[in-house]
Amino acid sequence: MDPNENSALFTFDGKPSLKNVAPLGLQHVVAMIVGCVTPALIVAGVAKLSPTDKVLLVQASLFFSGIATLIQIFPIGGVIGSRLPIIMGVSFAYVPTLTAIAGEFNIATIFGAQIVGGLVAILFGIFLKKLSRLFPPLITGTVILSIGLSLYPVAIKYIAGGAGSPDFGSPKNWAVAMITLAVVTFFNHFSKGTLKLASILIGMVVGYILSIFLGMVSFDAVREASMFQAPQFMHFGINFNTTAIVSMVIMYVVNSVQAIGDLSATTGGGLDRLPTDKELSHGIIGFGFTGIVSSFFGCMPTATYSQNVGIVTVNKVVNKWIFIFASFIVILTGLIPKFASILTTIPQCVLGGATISVFAVITMTGIKMIASSNLNMRNCAVIGLSVALGMGIVQVPDSLCLFPSWFISIFGKSSVVVTTLVAIILNLILPEDKSKNISTKTSENVNSDA
Repeated sequence: MDPNENSALFTFDGKPSLKNVAPLGLQHVVAMIVGCVTPALIVAGVAKLSPTDKVLLVQASLFFSGIATLIQIFPIGGVIGSRLPIIMGVSFAYVPTLTAIAGEFNIATIFGAQIVGGLVAILFGIFLKKLSRLFPPLITGTVILSIGLSLYPVAIKYIAGGAGSPDFGSPKNWAVAMITLAVVTFFNHFSKGTLKLASILIGMVVGYILSIFLGMVSFDAVREASMFQAPQFMHFGINFNTTAIVSMVIMYVVNSVQAIGDLSATTGGGLDRLPTDKELSHGIIGFGFTGIVSSFFGCMPTATYSQNVGIVTVNKVVNKWIFIFASFIVILTGLIPKFASILTTIPQCVLGGATISVFAVITMTGIKMIASSNLNMRNCAVIGLSVALGMGIVQVPDSLCLFPSWFISIFGKSSVVVTTLVAIILNLILPEDKSKNISTKTSENVNSDA
């Protein structure tokens, strides 16, 4: 590679050639595309959407994920967007809340709550310095841990064939799911480079091909889909519900905090510096703005993609044209219903086998963040009590049966909501514990005993 070409890749405003941009951009597409469409497929199943509406939901997810990325690269008015090399996409973190809302209300209620959540994210970005103090790594890690734990039942239901399916729990579903998971695990741990990044995609392809041979795939939706179609304005409608809004607002705040981490990792790993206050603030404002606009076209909440941040920190390639190329590829796929319809034919057992590893990574990310904090008695109480209440209430559906319906909708459907609120409150009211880290004290006791 020409030295000038090489240096251009490592500067945001450089001008590399297309032959160098294309493979690096496709690498980002491969890393994000499965995670982008799977939440839409999961929510569509819970909301019992028709095959046509499911295709539209997947289309919107792809199209507006590309738009959200472009807004981060080219800020609107210099304020809406971070102007950093970041990939945006529909986030798994919202899935527990989205499925709870879709199951109790309808998909229009998701988009109504999303509008308010986006507005709150914009306010969070504006008042970032003051609000971010409520979310130290201890709290953010606890919330992410609860998100991962709450996603496990979703994955198991999909592995078994999808709740309500006539063959739910069949050995065939489990066999396909476990083969898919085995392929994902193999490529994730025994390969490098693009193969490692594409491990989930490769696993889904293998599981999908196996499902075709087993007669588990119907291509009726593909035959009926057109070659070109833009996302439709207000196709799913907008409905505002207070309980859904409360849940979504909490998730938007949590993901705003996660965005701070991803933006910081991007500048630290790719640009060798800390992000400026404006970059963080404008990035979160852009994240909220995209959520508002995309809700009118049927795209669920987007967020920064940590797996793509990982690519930047490894290869140090931060040139904006790489991310522009990736964005246009994702936007193009969102305009082709034939492509989106193929994705909707993926059996649920394949989705479950592929995504349970993603949910495990989310859980472990939370644990790593928690471990970075001092695990004294106080902090352990914050973590333990918040997760115990959050997970416990949801796992015992009748525990709030005599409460008002609005209360049940807010606190009885999503463990993430309860965990977040309890963790914040406990962190504010419990006195600071000056004792040493538990693991350190235990080690000292062992040494003294010896």
